[in-house]
Amino acid sequence: MSTATLDAPAPVDDALKPFIVTLIVRRFDPEVDDEPRWVDYDVEMFSTDRILDALHKIKWEQDGSLTFRRSCAHGICGSDAMRINGRNRLACKTLIKDLDISKPIYVEAIKGLPLEKDLIVDMDPFFESFREVQPFLIPSSKPGAGKERIQSVADRARFDDTTKCILCAACTSSCPIFWTDGQYFGPAAIVNAHRFIFDSRDDAAKVRLDILNDKEGVWRCRTTFNCTDACPRGIQVTQAIAEVKQAIMRGKP
Repeated sequence: MSTATLDAPAPVDDALKPFIVTLIVRRFDPEVDDEPRWVDYDVEMFSTDRILDALHKIKWEQDGSLTFRRSCAHGICGSDAMRINGRNRLACKTLIKDLDISKPIYVEAIKGLPLEKDLIVDMDPFFESFREVQPFLIPSSKPGAGKERIQSVADRARFDDTTKCILCAACTSSCPIFWTDGQYFGPAAIVNAHRFIFDSRDDAAKVRLDILNDKEGVWRCRTTFNCTDACPRGIQVTQAIAEVKQAIMRGKP
């Protein structure tokens, strides 16, 4: 074997080659800005990086004033929901390679909630609606001493999908009705009500159905499927809302 062959460098995998990505971030500092403004950043990234990695590089290497929420960085906490190229996504789950990097990537805060700074919104209205539907188990009796509340596999499957909600607000803030009507409960609150309405161990379904049988409850939904498309957990949000509507019509789950 020739020396030239021995010394030849191994081919570099494309995934290991860095490239420049342009992020255009909608910035807003209430102390100095009257209106939000778009700011361009060129960032060196790899195809396996995520939008969250790009935001970290901007904050750590270019502009420490950039403000956004993030916690677990693994799609569990839901704190880094934002609009990426016009769609609600989690920054920690959105891979650079899944986007068209031949064009700038637009990043902005989710819509429908008060903008506080840069990519951060006030989540209080969102959680107020969540709390109002009483998203916790309300049984009418106690289990026997040392006993558990027994539930069949089929009963558990009835509401399994809606247990996946991580309260990221991606679904609610993708809803056109929520953008224009600050009183609407929104998809996430209805999803969390669904989770307990159809739980065989719970005895307060009627209370929650009465709460949602309101002009700002489930009947405000126009079935646009935006919420289902936006959910990073794959919850069938529109279907859950339809099932709550049906339960109200029947007067029971």
